[in-house]
Amino acid sequence: MTALILPFRGVSPRIHPEAFVADTAVVIGDVEIGAGSSIWYGCVIRADVNRITIGRNTNIQDGTIIHCNHDPAGDYRETGGGMPTWIGDDITVGHMALLHACRLETGSFVGMRAVVMDLAVVEGQAMVAAGALVTPNKRVETGQLWAGSPAKAIRDLSPEELANFTRSASHYAELGAAYRLAGQG
Repeated sequence: MTALILPFRGVSPRIHPEAFVADTAVVIGDVEIGAGSSIWYGCVIRADVNRITIGRNTNIQDGTIIHCNHDPAGDYRETGGGMPTWIGDDITVGHMALLHACRLETGSFVGMRAVVMDLAVVEGQAMVAAGALVTPNKRVETGQLWAGSPAKAIRDLSPEELANFTRSASHYAELGAAYRLAGQG
């Protein structure tokens, strides 16, 4: 079995050869995935109405769904409109998260079953807790932990928690490489 990687309207996903995409992942349309990133089992990344960019050494864990938002004025490739999803480098996205037309800046962390909605921004070195709901247009600031539904800032992150962000991203980059070298995905 291989991952389902499909073009949409003539645009095919661009996946770096050093990225890992699990066998049961689905990647559609205008998606770019950087070197060392890993897309785990059961993920759906669907860029059929706008683009989705995933940087280097970012892990998108099992069951996560990533989508974007359309341009009501027409084709985003012609107008530049709508809301893409942009995910930077060295990010961990926990199992079963939902990311929609949002921005995750380099070095951020999104917990399991979290939801980050349209035009929300998670700054670098910021964390969205497991199960949190970040509503549209919110900004999770550097050094903050946001939790709840709707999510709000609950405290500053400790230096140990921030160091774990880097360890997590590195661990998953290594694990994804091991899977890829073993012929998985």
